[in-house]
Amino acid sequence: MKRTVFLAALLLITSVASAKLSVKEPCSNGMILQQNTNATVWGHATPGVRVSITTGWDGKTYNADTDGKGIWKTKVTTPEASYTKYEIKIKGDGGELTISDILVGEVWIASGQSNMEMPVIGYYNCPVEGSAGIIAKTKLRDKVRMFSVRQGQSEVVLDDVKDCTGWMNAEGHGIAWMSATAFFFAMNLQQMLDVPVGIVAFPYGGTRVESWLPREILEQLGESLEKHDDYSYHNPFRMYNAMQHPMQGYTAKGFIWYQGCSNVGFHEVFVERMSLMVDRWRKDWGDTDASMPFYQVEIAPNIYDYDSAVSNAALLRKAQHDAAAAIPNSAIVVTNDLVYPYEFDQIHPCRKQEVGQRLAALALNRDYGYSYVACYSPEAVEAYKVEGEDSGVGVKLTNCPNGVDRWHGIEGLEVCGPDGVFVPVTDAYFGWDGYLRFSCKSVPQPREVRYGWGDFKPGNLHNSEGLPVSPFDIKL
Repeated sequence: MKRTVFLAALLLITSVASAKLSVKEPCSNGMILQQNTNATVWGHATPGVRVSITTGWDGKTYNADTDGKGIWKTKVTTPEASYTKYEIKIKGDGGELTISDILVGEVWIASGQSNMEMPVIGYYNCPVEGSAGIIAKTKLRDKVRMFSVRQGQSEVVLDDVKDCTGWMNAEGHGIAWMSATAFFFAMNLQQMLDVPVGIVAFPYGGTRVESWLPREILEQLGESLEKHDDYSYHNPFRMYNAMQHPMQGYTAKGFIWYQGCSNVGFHEVFVERMSLMVDRWRKDWGDTDASMPFYQVEIAPNIYDYDSAVSNAALLRKAQHDAAAAIPNSAIVVTNDLVYPYEFDQIHPCRKQEVGQRLAALALNRDYGYSYVACYSPEAVEAYKVEGEDSGVGVKLTNCPNGVDRWHGIEGLEVCGPDGVFVPVTDAYFGWDGYLRFSCKSVPQPREVRYGWGDFKPGNLHNSEGLPVSPFDIKL
């Protein structure tokens, strides 16, 4: 009898010890779940078993069966956002576990290349403006949290990330290593909404759009699938496999994206590929009606090619704007004014706070009902030669309900005549009809007007709300 009891106890201990019940990141301690929705909770167990999930905020129990890979997944109904901390208890497969320190609020996905990856503490020789004070003084524990996937590549799609930070609170050491752009975005949302804001971040420095598309789409496009080397940031599809795929479906409000530098020179295919990427990502998140907004950031002024007579960077920015216009529920942040003169060869400009603020303004205006928050940069929609004035030019600008911020000392505005030589224009008048008008006597027969058009051609013209005029190049 004693032997039988001993064997039974040993069998039980062995069973519990070998149980495969676990969570699947980013569903782990400290996570933030999207409020007022059916949010995904997932994990691992033995294939073919049933797992029960009980949510601490309402005591409801949900059942989920593992698939052939041993992954279980369910949707749990979340309450309104608050700073109350909850638990989720999970039982099954001979074990049980608890996910603790859970908050409910607003969740966003952040990805792209190095300007999204760049942490608050900055890179070597690449500071983030004001970072020391921000790290020392910011106390947003339990108000802003970020889950970051570390760089990884894979030939095959992965269900789990290779390496990650877990959920970090926005204070001290934690804030120092958060994506600066994503943190400033989250901080501005949190201050306005007064709810916890969570970011799931998986950027990879230097990556092309093709790095974030799946193999099958690249094959259809006839794109090379060749690996440059194991660590090349230009490798196609492998970041999608290793970093995006494991995060697919973690319930979020929308996406913020900062990428494009490595696609300079390939502007002719950028709109198509960016549109394909956004469409695929939305499908990966089960978003069939484009309800998840996608907000991207314009590449910063930088000398991308010293030898080229044509500014491929300017053409890529135009492609970014064209993509934002073509993609449903999408918009773009202009960065033309967010560089200092000495940053002409600095691909990581330091003014990340304003980038995050402008992304947050888009979300607050478009997604959270704050219609009074200005979020759209002026765009040039047409230009003409003023009748009766040999050198007069008018440019129609949108999104200037209260006019512009200056008539004099304008930087970045240029006009050329038949000779193709561009001359700076520093003075212009903005009329009640929405036209920016100027006259340049040294160009008596204007043929083309442009603003901020070049690799590094910063501008300083804004609407009265402080949003910069978008770069443009228009023939008259």
